[in-house]
Amino acid sequence: MPALPKEWDAERAVGPDEARALIRGQFPDVAAERVEPIGEGWDNTVYRVDGRWAFRFPRRALGATLLHAEWTVLRRVGGRLPLPVPEAAYLGRPAGGYPWSFLGLTYLPGRDAVGLTEAQRRATAAPLGRFLRALHDTEPPDDVPGDTIGRMDLARRVPWARRRLAALEEAGLVDGPGPWLPLFEGLPAGPRPQGLVHGDLWVRQMLVDESGAIAGVLDWGDAHRGDPAADLMVLFSLLPRDARPEFEAAYGPVDDATLRLARLRTLHHTASAAPYAQDTGDAALLAEARRGLG
Repeated sequence: MPALPKEWDAERAVGPDEARALIRGQFPDVAAERVEPIGEGWDNTVYRVDGRWAFRFPRRALGATLLHAEWTVLRRVGGRLPLPVPEAAYLGRPAGGYPWSFLGLTYLPGRDAVGLTEAQRRATAAPLGRFLRALHDTEPPDDVPGDTIGRMDLARRVPWARRRLAALEEAGLVDGPGPWLPLFEGLPAGPRPQGLVHGDLWVRQMLVDESGAIAGVLDWGDAHRGDPAADLMVLFSLLPRDARPEFEAAYGPVDDATLRLARLRTLHHTASAAPYAQDTGDAALLAEARRGLG
């Protein structure tokens, strides 16, 4: 993939007052009396509005591109999946000096799935299996992109993963790359199955209720037409090993080639999350990443 234009990295954050003005200026049926920050990532700033809506404002041009994919996919899958997903209700336009579209979604209650007990993780196996089976069987909308960042481009991802392991060793997060080197062997070559995938299915994008039961799936900006193995990293990043039969009873059998790619995807994702968690002092996320690496 060619390097992204430098302007795609230019940050433009939206504060609560500007968010309120943008919402009221385009959606008069939203009072926007309460505009409360609930999340800030690399791509978006998210506000809970009037307790009912979650408005996502891109911080960069890349985030705006992902937002349009999220809008398209959520309008396709809404009501078709066995777990709650946000309803895409409002698509805002650039206005008042803010350069990008923004998205209003129904707010889903719950917390992320960081730090679940082993029993709680095991209990998610069947619901996640049914959810992913329904998602992967959904025909992608025509205007949903393919895997534009090469999640399964092994020529790029294997060298990257090796470099990341070396960086983890230098940071003291692993003793050395040895235990993970077998993951680079026997990877499948050639065409792979394609379907509608979430693309970034990890604990921060999964909601659970007070009991730890899975209650929804968020953040669909990475959704694309791609390899189901990208989503099946949940088999390694979230679920205990003994929960896989229950997952497959709901999802269907997962072949060895797909499992190998899902393992590599897990390594790639957790090897990114671990140093981020260490740098930001997020002990719970670091523990989650270490578990995934294990």
